[in-house]
Formats: sequence, C-alpha cells, structure tokens
Amino acid sequence: MDQIDQDLVCIGCGAHIQTSNPDELGYTPESALRKGLESGELYCQRCFRLRHYNEIAPVNLTDDDFRRLLSQISETDSLIVYVMDLFDVNGSLIPGLHRFIGDNEVLLVGNKEDILPKSLKRPRMKEWLRQQAFANGIRPIDVVLTSAKNRHEVNNLFEAIEKYRNGKDVYVVGVTNVGKSTLINQLIAIRNDIKDLITTSRFPGTTLDKIEIPFDEESSLIDTPGIVHREQMAHVLEPEDLKYAAPQKTIKPRVFQLNGDQTLFMGALARFDYQRSNGPVVAYFENNLNIHRTKLENADQFYEKHAGELLTPPTNGNFEKLPKLIKHNFSVSEKSDIVFEGLGWISVPAGAIITGWAPEGISVITRKAMI
Repeated sequence: MDQIDQDLVCIGCGAHIQTSNPDELGYTPESALRKGLESGELYCQRCFRLRHYNEIAPVNLTDDDFRRLLSQISETDSLIVYVMDLFDVNGSLIPGLHRFIGDNEVLLVGNKEDILPKSLKRPRMKEWLRQQAFANGIRPIDVVLTSAKNRHEVNNLFEAIEKYRNGKDVYVVGVTNVGKSTLINQLIAIRNDIKDLITTSRFPGTTLDKIEIPFDEESSLIDTPGIVHREQMAHVLEPEDLKYAAPQKTIKPRVFQLNGDQTLFMGALARFDYQRSNGPVVAYFENNLNIHRTKLENADQFYEKHAGELLTPPTNGNFEKLPKLIKHNFSVSEKSDIVFEGLGWISVPAGAIITGWAPEGISVITRKAMI
C-alpha cells in the first residue's frame, strides 16, 4: 500500500495511522491496515495489543506533552473526573495534578473496587482514598467507588457527574491502565444507549489531543490520554506475565506468621525481608502469584538459584530481561502497607523494620494501611 490516507485514525486512541515506523504513534502493519479498512475497525498496533492481549506498549510522548495538555484544563470551566485504580492507588497518582486543574472541582473515582476483598468496608475505603488525595494536594468534592468492568455503581457515578457538573464539560483524567476508557464507554452508554463508543466510533483528535464526545447539546465528555506512570511493575514485564500484576478477580488476603529475619519472595518479581517481628503480615497480590517463604540469611542464594524456575513469574526466558532487584529500607511507627507499585502490597504491624526489593526503576513505598 503505497499511499496512506492522512485522515485515517485509530478508533481506539485517535492517533493518525502510519505504516512506516513501528516506534512511532499510530503504527499499523500494512496487513492489519487492509483488514481494518475491510472490517471498519481500524486500530493502531498499540491499541490492538492493549485490546486483545492487555499488553502495555511504550509511547514516545514526553512529560512536557502531557503537562501541556493538562495545563489547557486549567483554562476551562469544567468538572474533572479523576480515575484511580484501587488496587494500585499510588501508581494511579498524577504528580502535580492540583497545579494543572485550576479552580475546577474534582470528582474522585476509585475504579476496580471488585478486586478488593469483600471484608473491606466501602465507606472506610472512600475515606481512605480521600485522605490519599488530600496528601497529594487534591480536595475532591466527592468520592465514588465503582467497577467499570462489572458496571457496578456506574449509574451512581453518572448521577454524581450530573449533580456536580451543572451543565459544564467533563474532563476524564487518569494514568494508563486504570480502566478509564472502559469507564467512559459505560458512561456514554448510559447517556446515549450506545455501546463501546470510544473503541468503535471515530472521534476527532490525536493521542496528544483531547477527544470530545458529545454529552448533550451544550457540553461534552472529554477523554484525555492516559498519563504514563513509568514506575509501575507492568512496564518491566513481558506480555505473558502481565496477568500476575493485574488481578481480574477479587484478591484473597494471605496471612504469614513470620518470625524475625524471614523473607517472602513474590515470584521473582519482588522480595520482602522482615527484620523485626511484632505480629503477622498480610499479603495482597494477584491470587495466582506464587509467594515463597525462606530464611533471610539464605535469601540471596535462594533467589540466585531459583529465580525463573521455582520463583516465577517471570519464567526463565523472561527472567533474563527483568532488571535487577533494588532494596528499599523502611521502619514504620504505625500499621502500614509496604507497596510494590503495580504488583500489590504487604500490611505490616507498627514497629516493623522491613526491606522491600523491586526491579530497578520500580517504586517501593510505605503508606498508611488501607485495610
């Protein structure tokens, strides 16, 4: 195919289609382009992989590009719907968001609430999420918990948007992989009784621009590109191992009665050294992620011998691509979570001394216990 129509855009993200550079936005192999034109569903390769394989592909956009887009929001009179992943709250944070939204009000949405244990009281979860937002400079007018995947509480979210927007435009913001597009599809379906608008219809704009979806005659629901959070575990995993970092079902807490100087390995992806024991620890990870316990004094040799084999994921072939584990030391004065961003967390008692290990570039942090 010698000539590409410059008006061809990906119906998933809005990027202009091109077939020449696999590393640039909008790339689509010529064979896929032909099939897309025939079927009427034209996706860039990145959106195709995200849609069918849950594969995260890097985007060649700079932080300045995202800041430029966000800064445009401060000049509007609108409602901001800020979508966060309840399983990966810290990985859902947009640094400095409060500086870009101006005087606009923020409705905070905790998505994927179906992943959290049923025992967690939802009112407490909402208050905890509000406190996390406060700590990062965001003062939401309300907090709504939902599951876009299961349509749980989506109607309540729609009603909250209608309540707070007062006829204004609605900007939906969030980092990649929080379920933002699924949520928008659900909201538009409620308004217009149309399914999968973003992924099956054409809208103006590119990935670097906003995509405006008519909400009514006077206002629009405006999708913004997902902000790439580069410190999440998913960005160092191969596609077949992503399932261990993105739970699809309710996670089951795993309790470990640890003595001092014991270690937990989360596959070969992360390591938790418990150096002072003041009670049990509780692990919150994807249910199929293997957790192995060993003595701290043997941990280095155990990892060297078994990583990629007994300790999986990743498998032996993919383990070679995993960055080396870097240690992060913590001493907590209150019950806290040790969070391996994009993978899960371990709840520890007050007074614990811990070392958390994660691949180089992936954050390990401590926060006030969620549960």
